[in-house]
Amino acid sequence: MAEPSTSPHSSTPARRRIRSIVRKAEDGGRTEFDKEAVKDIFFIVALPLLVVIIAFWFAARFIKPAPSDTFVMTTGADGGAYHLFANRYRAILAREKINIALKPSAGSLENLQRLQDTQSEFEVGLIQAGMVSGEPPAGLRSLGSVYYEPLWVFYRGNIEIDKLSQLTGKRVAVGAEGSGTRALALQLLKASGVDNASADLLPLGANDAVKEIIDGSIDAAMLVGSPDTPAIQTLAKDREVKLANLAQAEAFTRRFPFLTAIQLPRGAIDLAADLPARDVILLTTTANLVVKEDFHPALGFLLLQAATEVHGRGGMLQKSGEFPAPKESEFIIADEAKRFYKSGTPFLQRYLPFWIANLIERIAVLLVPLIAVLLPLFKILPMLIQWRNKSRVFKWYGELKSIEEQVAANPDPAKLDSYFGRLDEIEDGVNRTRVSSNYSDYVYNLRTHIELVRNRLHRIGEHISNP
Repeated sequence: MAEPSTSPHSSTPARRRIRSIVRKAEDGGRTEFDKEAVKDIFFIVALPLLVVIIAFWFAARFIKPAPSDTFVMTTGADGGAYHLFANRYRAILAREKINIALKPSAGSLENLQRLQDTQSEFEVGLIQAGMVSGEPPAGLRSLGSVYYEPLWVFYRGNIEIDKLSQLTGKRVAVGAEGSGTRALALQLLKASGVDNASADLLPLGANDAVKEIIDGSIDAAMLVGSPDTPAIQTLAKDREVKLANLAQAEAFTRRFPFLTAIQLPRGAIDLAADLPARDVILLTTTANLVVKEDFHPALGFLLLQAATEVHGRGGMLQKSGEFPAPKESEFIIADEAKRFYKSGTPFLQRYLPFWIANLIERIAVLLVPLIAVLLPLFKILPMLIQWRNKSRVFKWYGELKSIEEQVAANPDPAKLDSYFGRLDEIEDGVNRTRVSSNYSDYVYNLRTHIELVRNRLHRIGEHISNP
């Protein structure tokens, strides 16, 4: 059997052949572009690398940059409940090296305006429920309600007041301009038929209202705040000032869904002094912890942990664990808040410092899709390499079979030379075919089959020559 001719490149190791893009041809050492090597690099290196890059790009779309170590929060007036609670949040987040810059405001309305300003520095604020009518404010999200904010209606005089309509003709403090107190008071007074035409509604803040109702300059004051705020405590303990027991509280909750009617038990403010001296029905709204839509979710989780520490205990108006909570309000609940109320504090943050936990979570977002891609890729890649090597060899079998079929259909002696020429071309192509050493047996088998076809052609030629 004749020995097949071989190319000087047929013994090059597989790894070197894959890395090679050009090769030296036998004729004069001219440089020739190696298309097969380029295909190998594409299928074995470039294609998997492209898949990994796409996986990283896809994962990067769902990962936020590292959270900032500071943000700005708009609070209420100095000494008010919002400012008091914001200071407590700041102290808790300082343990995780996060600084909250506090900026006082007139109250809920100004807080809302600050957060709705997309160009402002403010990212977080406490806002009283009921400040927005209609569609939820665009660009804002709620981390949940953090505590009840009762409406306290204090008044002077001998006539008992249990309906807001009885404030007609009186001098009433309804909260400073821009405050949530004023917005709520005017809303409820209007529903009760009281307005500036029928009463003297004065824009007094809590401290001014306390001073003027005590000295008798005004007849009533409507305040919104927790029971332990100084203004509420002062008026509740003044013997000349009375607290209205709202008989229509339940009716208000039907008209205004953000309101709740609650009972302040007798003696809740001061047991020793028996204040109040009877159970009192109050209307209450809630304070909502509101953030801008692009506020970092990791910081949102931290704020919710701080709110749980500050507001989670039972109190005069709430049960233990009742707050924070995703209570009904005009704000859409943030995604991180939904996860918090469903699953609690993220697992890693329960046991690791915030920055370490956040770093691990961000890395995991990248690694999970990468692993999900690489595991099947490692299984597919060997099959891809096998397919590439076999396809180079098996394409010559198609040529060989074509010659056999033509010989069988038309064993014309005049065409034998052309058949032998095509066999030589196939053999030369096989010798130039580059495969990994693991697949060399396929090449040797193909050479054997080429020789079988060549021998068959020889026998046909000898038969024709010697009939």
